[in-house]
Amino acid sequence: MKLPKSLFSPVYLLLGLVLAHSPSRADDLAIPGTVRFDRGIEFANPDNQHLQLNVARPKAGDGPFPAILCIHGGGFRAGTREGYDRLCLTLAEHGYVAATVTYRLSPAYRFPAAVQDCKASVRWLRAHAADYHLNATKIGVMGGSAGGHLALFLGVTAGVPSFEGEGNLNQSSAVSCVVSFYGPSDFTQSYGKSVDAHEVLPLFFGGNLEQKRREHIWGSPLNWVTPQAPPTLCIHGTDDKYVAFEQAVWMVDRLKASAVEAELLKLDGAGHGFNGADAEKAGNAMMAFFDQHLKVPSK
Repeated sequence: MKLPKSLFSPVYLLLGLVLAHSPSRADDLAIPGTVRFDRGIEFANPDNQHLQLNVARPKAGDGPFPAILCIHGGGFRAGTREGYDRLCLTLAEHGYVAATVTYRLSPAYRFPAAVQDCKASVRWLRAHAADYHLNATKIGVMGGSAGGHLALFLGVTAGVPSFEGEGNLNQSSAVSCVVSFYGPSDFTQSYGKSVDAHEVLPLFFGGNLEQKRREHIWGSPLNWVTPQAPPTLCIHGTDDKYVAFEQAVWMVDRLKASAVEAELLKLDGAGHGFNGADAEKAGNAMMAFFDQHLKVPSK
C-alpha cells in the first residue's frame, strides 16, 4: 500500500530516521486523536538501569494489531528512544502497535548488552500482548544506523542463549520481519570504510579489531544468518560515509543464499540519512514491507 506523499515528507524522515538520536520534547509532539500514547514504561531492569519504552497504539478497535519495535541509532553510544516517538505515532495511525525502546549504551555497557535489551523489549511486548491489543505472532522491528544493526541482529539470533538477557524469559524474542536503514552487517570490514568506526567500535566492543577480533566477528549479523531468519529489507544509500553501502549488499546476499526473503532498496547518491524523493521512497518501502509481512489479509 502506497502512503500519501505527506506522510513521509523529507522533514518527517529527517526527524524520524536521520535524527533518531535526538530527543523529542513532549510538548513538541502532536498526538493524534486516534492514537493512545503511553510513555516511560519499564520493561527490564538489568544492572539497575530501569529500561523503558514508549508505546503508541490505535484507540479504536480491539485488534489484535501487528506490532513494530523501533530502535534508535547513535553509534551505540548516544541517542534516546524519544527520537522515534513521531514514527511510532504515525505507525499507530496506520494500524500498528509501535514501541520505541531504550537500551544500554557504550562505553559503560559493551556488546551484547544493547542486543539483550532489545530482545527483552520484544519479549515484554509478547508478555503484554493482551494489555496492548497486539498480535504476539506479528512483531516486526526497524532501526536506523546502530539501530539498524540491532534490528538485523534480532532477526538472525532468535533463541541464541548468549543474547537473550533477562526479563520475561518464558517468551520468544523472535521477530517476524526486519527493516534496516543503513545498518552495518560486518564490523570486521568497517575500519577504513567508515569515518567514525575507529571511534565507535572500540567503545562498543572494548577494543579495536586487532584487540577484539572475536567480538567484532561475534557482533556482526552477517555471521549469524541461517535459513530461519525472517524476511528482511535493507535500505541504504550508495554515498554513505558512516556505513558503507556494501554492508547492505553483503547482508542481503547472505540472506538470499540461505533461502531467506531479502530485499535491498538502493538509493543512488544518498548518504547516511535521506531527504527529498529518497526519504519518500524509503518511507513508502518500509510501510509496504511491514504491511505485506505483518498485516493479516482480510477474508
